[in-house]
Amino acid sequence: MKKIAAITMVRDDDFFLRKWVDYYGKEIGRDHLYILFDGEDQKVPEFCSDLHTFVHKRLSKDIIVGERMRMDLLSNKAKELFEKEGYEIVIGVDCDEFIVVDPKLNKSLAGFLSEQEIEITISPLGIDLGQHLEKESEIDPDKKFLQQRSFGYLSSSYTKSSIITKPVRWDIGFYSVRGHNFHIVDHLYLLHFGCLDMKRMRERFMNPDRIGGTSASHLSKRTKTINVVTNHEAKDFEKATATARKIQTWIRNFYSWNKPSMLGRIIVVQIPERFRDIL
Repeated sequence: MKKIAAITMVRDDDFFLRKWVDYYGKEIGRDHLYILFDGEDQKVPEFCSDLHTFVHKRLSKDIIVGERMRMDLLSNKAKELFEKEGYEIVIGVDCDEFIVVDPKLNKSLAGFLSEQEIEITISPLGIDLGQHLEKESEIDPDKKFLQQRSFGYLSSSYTKSSIITKPVRWDIGFYSVRGHNFHIVDHLYLLHFGCLDMKRMRERFMNPDRIGGTSASHLSKRTKTINVVTNHEAKDFEKATATARKIQTWIRNFYSWNKPSMLGRIIVVQIPERFRDIL
C-alpha cells in the first residue's frame, strides 16, 4: 500500500470538517490527515487533537487574493509532505469534498489509489450534490449524508486535479495543476456536499466573516445547483457518468486548456443505493 496523505484548509467549518476527518481517517488513516486553519482566532476542535494541525495567520478577506494565498499554502504543504515525510500520493480537497471509489469494486480509497499508475495527477469525476427540495428534508448531521441526499449534477467544476504524486502548483480551488493536463479515471468520484442543505448554505454564505465578506454571488451559484437537481429529471447513473467522462476527457474550456468542460450540458443523476453507507 502506498503512503497517502490528505490535506485541507478550513475556517469556521466544524460541520463538514468532522465528516472529512471521519471519512478520510477511515480510508487512509488518521495519522495521514493534515489540516490548516485559517486564522489565529481559530480553535482546533477536540476531534482533531490527534491529527496534524497548523494554525496560520488570517488570509486576506479579498476572495481572489485569499484563495491564491490558500492554494500557495496547500501546494507548499504538499511539497513538504513529498520531500520531507516520504508520501507517495497527496490528496488536496476542500472539507466538503469527498473522493470515493465506486462500492461495486469493494476497494478502499487507499487500495484503489495504490493500484493506479499516476505520472503527475489523476482526477475523479465531479458530482455536485444538492438538496432536492421536493423530495429531501433538512439535513440531519447525525446521519450519513448519502442516506439523506441522492441527487447530483455532473459538474466539470468538481472534476479536479485533487490527487497528485509530485510537487505541483495547484490553481485556485484545486481545479487544475499548472502545466499538466487532466487524467480522469473510471470508478472514482469527487462528491461535493456544499449544496446539501438550503438552510445551512444560506447561513454559511451570508456570514460576513467568510473570505470576501457577504457572498451573495457565491450563494446564488450554490442555489443554482439545488434548483438544477430539483427541476431536472435524473438520468441513468452508469450511462450518464460514462458520457460525462468522455466529454470531459476530450473537451476543454477555450480559455483554459487544462480544465474540462461539459459543453453546457446539464446532466442530473440519482446516486445508486450501493453508495448510501459510504459517508
